[in-house]
Amino acid sequence: MTLTDLVFSSINAPLTVLLIVLAVYRVVTMLFGMDFDFDLDFDIDVDVDMDVDADFDVDGDSSFDATGIDVEDISNVELKNETIVGKKKKTLKWWQVFLIYFNFSELPFLFTFTAWIFFWWAITVIGTFYTHSYENSFGLLIFFAAIIPSLFINKIFTTPFKAIFKKLNRKGESALDLIGRTGTSLSNISGDKLGSVKLFVENDPINIYAKSLNGDPIASGNEILIIKESKDKKFYYIKNY
Repeated sequence: MTLTDLVFSSINAPLTVLLIVLAVYRVVTMLFGMDFDFDLDFDIDVDVDMDVDADFDVDGDSSFDATGIDVEDISNVELKNETIVGKKKKTLKWWQVFLIYFNFSELPFLFTFTAWIFFWWAITVIGTFYTHSYENSFGLLIFFAAIIPSLFINKIFTTPFKAIFKKLNRKGESALDLIGRTGTSLSNISGDKLGSVKLFVENDPINIYAKSLNGDPIASGNEILIIKESKDKKFYYIKNY
């Protein structure tokens, strides 16, 4: 049996193909600066009492109103302990706890997701190789069982990158004067909702977080004008341009 036969066996092929797609996507975006934006409206009503990256006390009495998911928001989500807990105790839904605990937040989503898929794929390939189960039902059991250890390995692997990305983001944005510049909203923003905005500075694409200046609705794809920076310097206020 060759390595190709192993990684493209009936058990391992799905993750192998997904890894190839993710790798091609990263190469294409690096070479051509292409960015694929998906916009599905997502409205979150969060109410949680928790301590991030430690113990979680999740209140089950929470409402979930979703007509879809804004993938751009998720891929750029950056939740911090002080933002979530704040002065008013709030409750997080189980999937938000999952994203935060396993480092799908405070890091580019695709970075963490790709690393997780790689570890899941590696454990599955190694497991099915040594048990000769890459073409049978026992291999399928290994495939699903590998999800849990791969998540914890991925958490250990990605944790050091939090500080790196935090420094890069702070250094990159603080050195630029973005007030008065125009960009494109990547999210449906209204009220107090935080969304993503893309703009170009000297032909370099930059993504920032933003809120509507007066709470007026701003549709995804609309051209916007950056009005001012928030006091904590974590996001900008924008309006339709």
